[in-house]
Amino acid sequence: MSEKTNVVELFGQNVFSDAVMEQRLPKKVYKELKKTIEDGADLDPTIAEVVADAMKEWAIEKGATHYTHWFQPLTGTTAEKHDSFISAPKSNGTVLMEFSGKELIKGEPDASSFPSGGLRATFEARGYTAWDVSSPAFVREDAAGATLCIPTAFYSYTGEALDKKTPLLRSMEAINTQALRLLRLFGNTTSKKVTPSVGPEQEYFLVDREKYLKRKDLVFTGRTLFGAMPPKGQELDDHYFGAIRERVGAFMKDLNKELWILGVTAKTQHNEVAPAQHEIAPIYSQCNLAVDQNQIVMEMLKKVAYRHGLAALIHEKPFAGVNGSGKHNNWSITTDDGINLLDPGKTPHENMQFLLVLTCIMKAVDIHADLLRESAADVGNDHRLGANEAPPAIISMFLGEQLEDVIEQLINTGSATSSKEGSVLKTGVNALPDVEKDATDRNRTSPFAFTGNKFEFRMVGSSDSIAGPNVILNTIVAEAFCDACDELEKAENFEDALHDLIKKNATEHRRIVFNGNGYSDEWIAEAERRGLPNLRSMVDAVPSITTEKAVRMFEKFGVYSRAELESRSEVMYESYAKEINIEAKAMLDIASKQIIPAVVKYTTRLGASINTIKSACEDADISTQKELLLECSDLLRDTKVALAALQDLVAEGEAMADGRDCAIFYHDKVMSAMDALRAPVDKLEMLVDKDMWPMPSYGDLLFEV
Repeated sequence: MSEKTNVVELFGQNVFSDAVMEQRLPKKVYKELKKTIEDGADLDPTIAEVVADAMKEWAIEKGATHYTHWFQPLTGTTAEKHDSFISAPKSNGTVLMEFSGKELIKGEPDASSFPSGGLRATFEARGYTAWDVSSPAFVREDAAGATLCIPTAFYSYTGEALDKKTPLLRSMEAINTQALRLLRLFGNTTSKKVTPSVGPEQEYFLVDREKYLKRKDLVFTGRTLFGAMPPKGQELDDHYFGAIRERVGAFMKDLNKELWILGVTAKTQHNEVAPAQHEIAPIYSQCNLAVDQNQIVMEMLKKVAYRHGLAALIHEKPFAGVNGSGKHNNWSITTDDGINLLDPGKTPHENMQFLLVLTCIMKAVDIHADLLRESAADVGNDHRLGANEAPPAIISMFLGEQLEDVIEQLINTGSATSSKEGSVLKTGVNALPDVEKDATDRNRTSPFAFTGNKFEFRMVGSSDSIAGPNVILNTIVAEAFCDACDELEKAENFEDALHDLIKKNATEHRRIVFNGNGYSDEWIAEAERRGLPNLRSMVDAVPSITTEKAVRMFEKFGVYSRAELESRSEVMYESYAKEINIEAKAMLDIASKQIIPAVVKYTTRLGASINTIKSACEDADISTQKELLLECSDLLRDTKVALAALQDLVAEGEAMADGRDCAIFYHDKVMSAMDALRAPVDKLEMLVDKDMWPMPSYGDLLFEV
């Protein structure tokens, strides 16, 4: 009999949620805390003391012995330092369990050991974590016991943001301020807050853990650095949405439980296109919470996989030759009273507020296409973008037939008088109901696609924090809203000025709209003709965040200072070079210690076999064996030559100073040398006896879960 799961009882039981706070806090304290959360009011220290005590008591009831300020440094992962609730022992030998308001509000982790891009020197150690009241605390249970996790921001002694949360919260304030200005122009006096909502779709691979541990490339880098394609890949499209295997289903069941307990609204799960690839997606939540919860999802994927004898891979391209993994960032803007600013309604051509919002976003994406591209830039994503499962490295917008038609009417005639409507799809089978058809199709090749009442930014990598992309989206749209409000607020005739502005935005930024096949060579040529940037790699994209255009915008809205932007540029260059260096050294280690010895052993045995056959029968035809021995020997020589070349380049790269020049060297020189080493090794895998090959094959990893 199957175990029953009551989702309602499970959901949020380890979250210090609004319902828990209302139950456990005095009414006055709860009211003041809600005011801080919803309105951004200052938190009274006396209120913090009461909240801290209630939070401690709740956490101890859940079995917690420690608490941690849970933050997101520039590593892209999360960080935490655990402290127990134990205070100084009493004279009778007992201890008290204490947790003060000060400990809740502020922590002091060492800031010198995290990436800072020059904002902190090694000897400048002090950094601070500050409680983010808008993201609820939670109790996480694992092998270490139960720990109270308090979401926090992380910043330096001199006030610069050293994390991903602080700029995100700043960007949310920016878009809230400017969106409210826009709503007031349309007579909305009831909405008090506008918040970006996000729903990230997380893709990942699952492989057997024992096989994973035998692949040092996966262990060290998260992706396979060698590997020949198996006879079958994803050609038959039979894995996508296919029946979920028993072992994977058991993993997903436990994963859902763990996430529901932590208040993550895990809703959708299915097989993805590549073999062994899967996806999980939550229901939308406010932007900051969505970022925190996606970090929880990535952490929990690995922990639950471990319990099931599996390894979860969230690298963007763990296997060459099959689809990589992304994280579609579904983004919309909603008011506190339930208005979605990206809802076009049934007649978009008459919805002037929506048309202004839409054309402002067109303007934002066109002007700052380079920033959007940079927000999805990482080492792993360089292997994925532009392939058949991912958008190209060129930013464009898909609006669909309905909205593109409205935009064309605005541009060509000065006004829009109609909107294409959906229809009924006839199935042709009497027993099947007719299906209501949308007014427009979807486009899987577009990096930034309108999908009914939201935009889907499909370019984000599976291992990335979604904080960066949403910082960019929030800020560039805030700027476009600000420009629109500056113009409309001083207009003598609002209706005329609104009409003219919508047409102006649509006309000047129509080049960013593309509804066709983003994978085609023709689009690359057309994008170049339109003047759209094509930033093919992370190294190409990084300079976008320190242009004068970008600095001016970020400083205007208080999201980043110039120093913070320059520091992030340095961190990205440094991390790029370091990650490629680790991959290159892993290749050298595997090739010299595992692959070359295995091939030598195989060719030695093959040579001995040839001699044995010759001595036993002079007339035996051993031409095939000789050809195989010669081919393996030639490829072994090529491997050794490529290995030596890569060794020299790694040594040269490690002698360089960190920075852009070093990153370019690794991109242009080291990556090419890595490809040169992989080529003969992958051919050898197809020749050498499988029992003698030193690591599991792609077939073993992708099809044996």
